[in-house]
Amino acid sequence: MSAEDLESYEADLELALYREYKDVIGIFRYAVETERRFYLCNHVDVKVRTEGGDVYYEVSMADAWVWDMYRPARFVKTAKVLTFRDVSIEEIAHSDLQVPDQG
Repeated sequence: MSAEDLESYEADLELALYREYKDVIGIFRYAVETERRFYLCNHVDVKVRTEGGDVYYEVSMADAWVWDMYRPARFVKTAKVLTFRDVSIEEIAHSDLQVPDQG
């Protein structure tokens, strides 16, 4: 496999992942971003933990979807992340107004 073939393969994977994201975002309530991953989920809980003077975050999610083009299954029942870095959690605003397709 050439470098060009590999780049094309990864571009196709990334495009498929983006399309899946657009298809599934409407069924989730929260967007969660850590330094390593992006998640969509319906339940999220963050606990601040301290150990030996260090502070870290324990992020627990349920009914989640993981943005990772190399995972064979992106839907997970539960996920737990431990991180020393920032965690961003946003409630997804779903519009009640659906614009019909022009066609």
